[in-house]
Amino acid sequence: MRLPVVVGVDGSEGSLRALDWAAAEASRSRHPLRVVHASLWEHYEGLRPTVDAGVPGEQLLAEHLVASARDRVRDLRPEVSVVADVQPEDPVAALVQESHEASLVVLGSRGRGRIAGMLLGSVGLALAGRSHCPVVVIPARQPGAPPQTGRIVVGISDEAGPSAAAVFALAQAASRHGELTAVRAWRRPAHALLTHPPLPGVPASTHRRQAEEHLDEVLKALETLETRKKQQQAQEPQGAPGQDGSGTVVIHRSVAQGPAHQVLIEAAENAELLVVGARRSSGWHGLQLGPVNHAVLHYSPCPVAIVPDTYQG
Repeated sequence: MRLPVVVGVDGSEGSLRALDWAAAEASRSRHPLRVVHASLWEHYEGLRPTVDAGVPGEQLLAEHLVASARDRVRDLRPEVSVVADVQPEDPVAALVQESHEASLVVLGSRGRGRIAGMLLGSVGLALAGRSHCPVVVIPARQPGAPPQTGRIVVGISDEAGPSAAAVFALAQAASRHGELTAVRAWRRPAHALLTHPPLPGVPASTHRRQAEEHLDEVLKALETLETRKKQQQAQEPQGAPGQDGSGTVVIHRSVAQGPAHQVLIEAAENAELLVVGARRSSGWHGLQLGPVNHAVLHYSPCPVAIVPDTYQG
């Protein structure tokens, strides 16, 4: 049984874009779609309900919201099996619980103030740090230019082998019959800039070469994993889980000097999806969202996927 794609909706324009993205993902991956509205969403985000106070009115509004979302999916993606549900709790708790039995959770970001469309709402940030499956956050703002179809960008971390994020990104590119751009950012250590300079250009070329070698090693291992996966799928009966029509992926390598978040945001221009990883934190139930995660969630020009390091693919 395939785990559903779960999408959280709150009736906002941003959640409609998330709904459409999730429906397209469910269609492409042949997974069912589950639409969820948490009835305490308005209170969690500090919004006022659009109906008079009172449980009956709010319940009717919630039921109408999910019914409209379900009908929208059926109109746009009739091939997708879709169900809708109202959860009587706050959205973070509801969506974290859903993430235990989901292939991924999709959510729209919510901007406020002078830079609306660039700031991530509290629900999205909390969910990204606690989900048990990949979370995809759809920007509140529309992209400046149409994305390049099938283009996926992934940040390559310091891990020796392919990260869970890299495995997820490759699968996303394969399901689109698209291409994967693997990005490795590098910077010269501060001490290299403060010491008496040796031969001009040597430190920079050394660090760049190390970044290139690391990227090559990770992608070689990733391609080996993909080859083994395809060999296993070839031995499975037609229509078995995993046989979703994925194609061969063209992989591009990108090594750039600069802060990782800046390099990734620039690389994500015209991409369909930017993928980054997050590590499970020890000592409490959640993920470690570092500066790179926060930056791309707030400022990425395209949807962002946060993939826990426990993701198996």
